[in-house]
Amino acid sequence: MITILAKIFIHESESDPPERTRSAYGVLSGCFGIALNLLLFGFKLAFGLIAHAVSLTADAFNNLGDAGSSVISLFGFRLASKKPDRDHPYGHGRIEYLAGLFVSIAILLMGWSLLRNALSVILHGGAQAYATHFVPSVIVMAVSIAVKLYMFSYNRALAKRFDSPSLKAVSFDSVSDAIATGTVLVCAIVSRVFSLPEWLKLDAWCGLVVSLFILYTGLKSIRETTAPLLGKRPDPAFVEAIKATTLSFEGIGGVHDVIVHDYGPGRVFVSLHAEVPETANLREIHEVIDNAEKYLSERFHCTATIHADPILTDDPETNRLHTLTEDVIRAVDERLTIHDFRVTPNPMGKTLLFDVAIPYDDPQSDDALKASIEREIASHIDGAAAVMTLDRTEPQEKKEGECP
Repeated sequence: MITILAKIFIHESESDPPERTRSAYGVLSGCFGIALNLLLFGFKLAFGLIAHAVSLTADAFNNLGDAGSSVISLFGFRLASKKPDRDHPYGHGRIEYLAGLFVSIAILLMGWSLLRNALSVILHGGAQAYATHFVPSVIVMAVSIAVKLYMFSYNRALAKRFDSPSLKAVSFDSVSDAIATGTVLVCAIVSRVFSLPEWLKLDAWCGLVVSLFILYTGLKSIRETTAPLLGKRPDPAFVEAIKATTLSFEGIGGVHDVIVHDYGPGRVFVSLHAEVPETANLREIHEVIDNAEKYLSERFHCTATIHADPILTDDPETNRLHTLTEDVIRAVDERLTIHDFRVTPNPMGKTLLFDVAIPYDDPQSDDALKASIEREIASHIDGAAAVMTLDRTEPQEKKEGECP
């Protein structure tokens, strides 16, 4: 159905920007979700009331909350597609992450409502569930499960295609609804087939289990949607692809300090340092860097900025000191790596200037590491003083052919 609707309402073209196609599918998914959830709400509420089924009535309001979540996702996609303006030069893409967060909060609120209703019936009692209209109620629940699994399927597919946190949150909600309704259905059948005593209140206990599951789903979804807002670590595969692509350009011998800023889908900024020969022609190396930036931007749908680090590659003494410094660094901690290595003279000898990449999980403080490195260099390299910059990052592995 969603494919048919997409063919009717979305006219995709290769010339369309990715943001437009993404927004169109997000709006279509939101409208379709609203319609389906409102239908499920109406049928479940009607049969939940006439069958005196607390769990089915609560599940109906869960679907009403899902319709509200779809409205939030719909507005999120519409706002996220707005072009950058004076107050938001990097666009409005993070609104989609906020929409996903609101969806997650809606899941939590609905789970809390279900929990309260179930506890109320358990503690204070109520009418016997499914004393009448049992078969129609079962049919409604079975159809609801099928609809929710279908919604999960197409929302998950769209979330993967467009890397959308809000659609991922909606798909989580859909599968949790299917499991919740399935639990309600099983409890209803068990209660009817085995003629369980009224005091057991299986319907209410079923509602309690469902509410706890929905609360768990909501918390998990919040974790998924807040990570981009807090600035999560970029995908390692993406970073490695950026490095490999940059190194493919002639004249670039090393890549480090890759930083990815995510301002929402379609608004990703990448900056990195590229090591180039110190003796290279400035105009020629600028052309190489410029071409690399353009290629990265087109291939990875980002805005790429490359800083050129001139490195002396053909001086035997510099290469010797670089090798010695690497050995000293590895003796301090084998996971440490260095880049941007340069040598300058000083009145007492030579100054070694370099950056040290330190793993995030290294327990030592920057001051302690710096003191250890300075001590080791002074004792192993005669007349050398170290001036270093410490970077807390994922240290890169040195590749064959890199500039020293």
